[in-house]
Amino acid sequence: MTATADPPREAFRLGMLLSDTRYRSITIQIIVLALVVLGFAWLVDNTIRNLEQLGKGFSFAFLWAQSNYDINQKLIAYDSTSTHARAAAVGILNTLLLAVLGCATATIIGILAGVLRLSRNWLVGRLMTVYVEGFRNVPLLLWILLIAAAVNETLPPPSAFRGENATAQMLWGSVALTNRGFYIPEPMFSRSLGDLSVFGLFNISLDFMAILGALIAGIWASARVGDWATRRQFETGVRPAVFWPRLGLVVLPPLAVLVALGFHLVPPELRGFNFRGGIHMRDSLIAMWVALSLYTGAFIAEIVRGGILAVPHGQTEAAYSLGLGPTLTMRLVILPQALRVIIPPLISQYLNLTKNSSLAIAVGYMDVTGTLGGITLNQTGREMECLLLLMAFYLIVSLTISAVMNAYNQRVKLKER
Repeated sequence: MTATADPPREAFRLGMLLSDTRYRSITIQIIVLALVVLGFAWLVDNTIRNLEQLGKGFSFAFLWAQSNYDINQKLIAYDSTSTHARAAAVGILNTLLLAVLGCATATIIGILAGVLRLSRNWLVGRLMTVYVEGFRNVPLLLWILLIAAAVNETLPPPSAFRGENATAQMLWGSVALTNRGFYIPEPMFSRSLGDLSVFGLFNISLDFMAILGALIAGIWASARVGDWATRRQFETGVRPAVFWPRLGLVVLPPLAVLVALGFHLVPPELRGFNFRGGIHMRDSLIAMWVALSLYTGAFIAEIVRGGILAVPHGQTEAAYSLGLGPTLTMRLVILPQALRVIIPPLISQYLNLTKNSSLAIAVGYMDVTGTLGGITLNQTGREMECLLLLMAFYLIVSLTISAVMNAYNQRVKLKER
């Protein structure tokens, strides 16, 4: 019995980079990559040379110059003597605030509208159809301007709350809805832990961090209890009653921290021609929040409706045959399966909402586009640098949202053998 020897390999030649299929694809990719890098390098070099001819150069040193302008809505300390970098940070926080608020409320509105649009009640279904089609087919900018005008024209001025013959009253004696914005009570702590300075740039409330830590710990513990209940259900066929224990695990730890810190609310007070104290949510923030929530909620409603319709009708019939009512069927059977269809397009809507927040400049809400891409750009004349920073910010935020939602999508998707 003789062993078959492998044929000798052909010696490598340069011509094999194009003629041999083993090397051809790698060669083409390297050539294309080199051309792209060279083209990008030429573009950057040409841009820098043109800027130097205009006497501008290319530098981010302008970020440390004094800004000389005010910002009406700010989450960190800022005044006109602060730097352009701090003004950009204020704008970034304003953008993130609007994005978080908008995504949360748009999700709630979208889920409710999507479910109600499938309602057997003719009036409810048609009302949701009018809402969805009305908001989806009108440009967002028009809705922003309309809602901003409604806030300014329909709500009373702060002076309407003054005097014995006041024409407006505060809600519950602590909330004032005015055409300058909403004034709500401010949370305070009589036994505060203080603030933590981060590199001298801004402060982080240790009280907030303690509450957030307790909330995260409670949510984690509640999730573990839910996993245990699911395992017991698979083992015994009966799901333990864990709703109230899980709710307690989420609510009680933050509540205990609030009590320990001496939590109390300080309502706003009318002094002179305006309110003082409390938290002031400006009219521009309210208009943007409502417009983005309703507009994006209409798109999410269609996504939810499509996800529900994608679940086979036999699942609903099987749930009814087991004695589940419509509400339990929707919560326990339909929506969990529909999530696998809903999550991917939902990511795009969150990204759209975050990027659409750049329209806030239309109503005077100073987000990062209004600060870095608006006043700072006009004052310094650094168009290229400001626009590159803006693009980098939105890119980072978009990639972060995509990563988080994709991780959640991996968790809820159907596991197959």
